[in-house]
Amino acid sequence: MATEAAGIDHPLLVDDFLQRRRYQLQLADAARDAHTLVCLPTGLGKTTVSLLVTAERLHAAGGKALFLAPTKPLVQQHAEFYREALTIPDEEIVVFTGDVKPDDRAALWADARIVIATPQVVENDLVGNRISLRDVTHLTFDECHRATGEYAYVYIAERYHADAADPLVTGMSASPGGDTEEIETVCTNLGLRNVEVMTEGDADVSEYTHDTDVRWIEVELPPEVLAIRDALNEVISDRLETLKSLGVTNSTNPDLSQRDLNGMRGTLRKMMDADNSDGYKGMSVHAEVMKLRRAVELVETQSVESVRRYFERQRNAARSSGASKASQRMIADPAVRRAMREAESFDGLHPKFSQARILLAETLGINDGERAILFTESRDTAEALVDFLETSFEVRKFVGQGDKEGSDGMTQKQQQETLDAFRAGEFEVLVSTSVAEEGLDVPEVDLVCFYEPVPTAIRSIQRKGRTGRQASGEVVVLMAKDTRDEAFFWISRRREKRMESELSELKAATDEIESRVGDGQAGLDAFATSAGDEEKPTARPAENGSGAADAAADDVATADVSADDSEDPALTDFAAEVRNGGKDGGDAGAEAGDDGGDSDSNDNSEDDEADGDSDENGVVATAGVDEGVEVVIDQRELDSSIAKDLSTRDGLVTRLETLAVGDYVLSDRVAVERKSAADFVDSMLDSDRSLFEQVGELSRAYARPIVIVEGENLYGQRDIDPNAIRGALSALAVDFGVSVLRTESEADTTALLATIARREQETRDREVSLHGEKTTKTRAEQQEYVVSSIADIGPITARALLEHLGSVEAVMTAEREELLEVDGVGAVTADRIREVVGSPYE
Repeated sequence: MATEAAGIDHPLLVDDFLQRRRYQLQLADAARDAHTLVCLPTGLGKTTVSLLVTAERLHAAGGKALFLAPTKPLVQQHAEFYREALTIPDEEIVVFTGDVKPDDRAALWADARIVIATPQVVENDLVGNRISLRDVTHLTFDECHRATGEYAYVYIAERYHADAADPLVTGMSASPGGDTEEIETVCTNLGLRNVEVMTEGDADVSEYTHDTDVRWIEVELPPEVLAIRDALNEVISDRLETLKSLGVTNSTNPDLSQRDLNGMRGTLRKMMDADNSDGYKGMSVHAEVMKLRRAVELVETQSVESVRRYFERQRNAARSSGASKASQRMIADPAVRRAMREAESFDGLHPKFSQARILLAETLGINDGERAILFTESRDTAEALVDFLETSFEVRKFVGQGDKEGSDGMTQKQQQETLDAFRAGEFEVLVSTSVAEEGLDVPEVDLVCFYEPVPTAIRSIQRKGRTGRQASGEVVVLMAKDTRDEAFFWISRRREKRMESELSELKAATDEIESRVGDGQAGLDAFATSAGDEEKPTARPAENGSGAADAAADDVATADVSADDSEDPALTDFAAEVRNGGKDGGDAGAEAGDDGGDSDSNDNSEDDEADGDSDENGVVATAGVDEGVEVVIDQRELDSSIAKDLSTRDGLVTRLETLAVGDYVLSDRVAVERKSAADFVDSMLDSDRSLFEQVGELSRAYARPIVIVEGENLYGQRDIDPNAIRGALSALAVDFGVSVLRTESEADTTALLATIARREQETRDREVSLHGEKTTKTRAEQQEYVVSSIADIGPITARALLEHLGSVEAVMTAEREELLEVDGVGAVTADRIREVVGSPYE
């Protein structure tokens, strides 16, 4: 791959563009031959390692490469680097983010040799059947420590190992996990079998690193700030007293740990599951405690300005329709109102502001430094710091793209311009939230200041990677005395020491880890099992691996020669369909904490998730498929695991649309509105978008509308008379003619949707049609729509009638004998058409 010259020689690399570093070549050589986790300290060229592997794979195996990075700025940065380093034409190295329209991405994918993308976009394109991973010969997961839970990396890796003809995976991270178990989880989720680690202690690496000093500075809060905190803690103690009376806690100390709060929530959840009314009351009080603790954290560790903005958001939320009782109760409390007034009247500075200015003056003035980064968890604090510091320094903010109430985000163009200006020395201080932590090529700086301790070792290490790469640098952490900052300090210190130890141990234990993850992602052979395997979820099976269940279903389908004239399938037919499509995925979910919307810790995901697919008008099922059973999925359903699970089922083809009505379209006559038990009850009370309005639109567009109510404890979701819920269910069935089906979980819903779709399209020989379409139809489509609505005959028979008889008028006036001459029209269908067309209107 390389010569002994100063530059790296390769047919696809620009001559002498890359400096030859032995450790990078060693890592690339290892990653070229196996699915590999590459661990390398921040700033030492992990991307170069992946580029070397990509160049070799494209040269030797052909195909295309896919590079995934968690944020849009990272994607743009990597794309620029690849275009500069490779001899591949720039137009063949394409970027996929939510800014690129889905149809454009499908066209770009076909001609690209390298695609650099955010994972959410690729996930959506896979679910929507817009792209195929079959020809991808190298897949890179940047910042691969994210590959846990429901993050898009996990699904993409599963699909890649199942679909690619010649797969090779490289995972990259400076900090893959806090312990070997976390690292093994990442390896298993991505199908990585080989682990390669380089630390700063390695001789080949140490010459490119420098010492980074870490200094902790303690500050004291002024009495006015403490008074705000104490007022809020008073309310927290009162609410904990209520929870104590319910038997879920023994303490009323407002400083109780997050672990204790999580334990309370678990106890309350069990009470709710047992239909204990105290559980619902307690959960509302618990939610209020969490909101109050967030306010305390802001006033202690961030700024009074942050807590002012937080209170304003809470006030607006409490006034909105459908506001939670927790928000209303908190805002109405006299002690909270007193704290809000004190925050409004406070005109001083949080001591961290003054300390930050002193540090910057020392670094940039006295010590002749050039650049500094100030990190904070809160976007509100970032903006307040910029306003405060710009009178003394050239300073700009760097935050995520997702707009938040009361705080504007930055566009991708603004982010890129800001980074370019920082590199060019146009300003001295970058005030950034978490969006700049992971891998972004921010220039080396003389000072990294943490506005608050970071309890997560991964993020802390990545921040420190911004300094000490070309010269000695300093890291300073600001800590408010006698506050949660101190707890975070000890957590951070303990976790970082553990991380350092784990990385050293990881290097020594790679053989052991490789032996435990050697089978790759959940055992790669599992992807070739049949779709009827109910032991665990599997990805798309091999083309020739359909199994006996598929044959049984084929027998059912072929036995039903004329769907229009046959009797309904027997129960044994349904059993065959379930065996064929009944892969039961795991029921996974995550609960998001209430941070009041001001934290920027999720900036990265905000940058990714906008997919450019939305259409305010919406459509219903705008295209059919030549092979397989099609399920059309509303884009908004991507928050659940159902869409991804359906996309991995053999014989199912998923398509994403922004649907005008419904969440899933399963045939020309069947569309489904899915509601969790909580959503179902909420939509009964929502005046803006009521349940009955949604179902009315659904029933007008589709002949067989279905409402799926998912989850347990439907009658205990809110303080509503169960008979009101029963009345709503009755109205759906009797007044709207809607079938209401109950499922236990997302996995259960997935299996049910697959079964209905197969029954409609295979057994009944129906297909997805344009009913409910709000965009302009062609004349032929309108004619098919009119005829297909007659006696619910469907689009296939409608086309046959129009082709044989020539016009809608001819179909309407045709005699029974003429109708029977049309292919696919039997006696029952002919009689039904004549009855509808010829009978008097009553």
